[in-house]
Amino acid sequence: MKNRSLLILCALSVLLSLASTTVVSAGEYHVGCIFSITGKASWLGEPERNTAEMIAKKINEAGGINGNKLVLHVEDDQGDNTQAVNAANKLIKKDKVCAIIGPSTSATSMAIIKIVDEAKIPLLSCAGAAVIVEPVAERKWVFKTPQKDSDCVKRIYDHMKSKGLKDIGIITTTTGFGGAGREQLKKIAAEYGINLVADETYDPTATDMTAQLMKIKNAGAQAVVNWSIEPAQSIVPQNMKQLKMTIPLYQSHGFGNLKYVEAAGEAAEGIIFPAGRLLAVDTVPADHPQKKVLADYRDEYEKNNKDKVSTFGGHAYDALNILANALKKVGDDPAKLRDEIEKTEFVGTAGVFKFSATDHCGLDKTAFEMLTVKNGKFVVLGQ
Repeated sequence: MKNRSLLILCALSVLLSLASTTVVSAGEYHVGCIFSITGKASWLGEPERNTAEMIAKKINEAGGINGNKLVLHVEDDQGDNTQAVNAANKLIKKDKVCAIIGPSTSATSMAIIKIVDEAKIPLLSCAGAAVIVEPVAERKWVFKTPQKDSDCVKRIYDHMKSKGLKDIGIITTTTGFGGAGREQLKKIAAEYGINLVADETYDPTATDMTAQLMKIKNAGAQAVVNWSIEPAQSIVPQNMKQLKMTIPLYQSHGFGNLKYVEAAGEAAEGIIFPAGRLLAVDTVPADHPQKKVLADYRDEYEKNNKDKVSTFGGHAYDALNILANALKKVGDDPAKLRDEIEKTEFVGTAGVFKFSATDHCGLDKTAFEMLTVKNGKFVVLGQ
């Protein structure tokens, strides 16, 4: 009996030892994600969530990162600043994440900067406003993957100047993204000899912008710039058509989802906007450094999600891959991750990134192509 008991104890000891060894070797890297999966910015957040989960699954099926499973903690901020703050606090204090991807919008990104700064947790925002990462001295822990709104404005003004357009009207949404874009449109105008003859705004939930557009029309504008990320931006071209405004309509890079085109219908035809090359990947030269990345991501996303790819999902693709590469090199220590991200060079969907201690976006205006809507599709302008 004693021998039998001894054998049982030895067996249990071996099993416990094996179990303990298994727990130690099966590590996990915990990463937070804050996206606007529902709410007014869901056309941004949903493809970002889908992309992040697709990448994490692929990484884990290949054995993880340095043998560690990549665990995503996904939060939906519904496009609301308070929800974003609550999500950031939960991810940092409860889930103990080593970094955060997102949020989807400029306003929600700005809302959590102080939180990640105090916690010393790297943030890779998926939003466009340059102020998210500028000045860099005040944004040590913050990076972003979309091209900057200031560079978007420069590309629009470059095109206007080439067409001899000087007097323009701007109409922007009263959100963080819209407000930041409006400031850049005003700030950079003089540099390009652009005269803002009208400056109108609208609520992101608005359903009619006729009054604002009439003011732009009466001011003698030669072109209109509409700056928004919400579905309301699709109403502007419809209202312009109703008012028989035949002047060019430019949109921001926040127009980079075919759902906005579908919502605007025939009125979307001819809209001009800067965007990353993802939306026109078939026209990218075969020897371009982004070509394979763009084509592979588009094909994989559309196969997995039965939906058209958008620039917004691409922002999550860039953010999570940049973070995954940093995790592979230095592990999940937040301070080491921050330092590694800051010296990253990466070929992504938004462009060829070159982060530095003075640039936490890593892109310039050459990351944009000028696109237009032709027969309900995005094509490179002039093709």
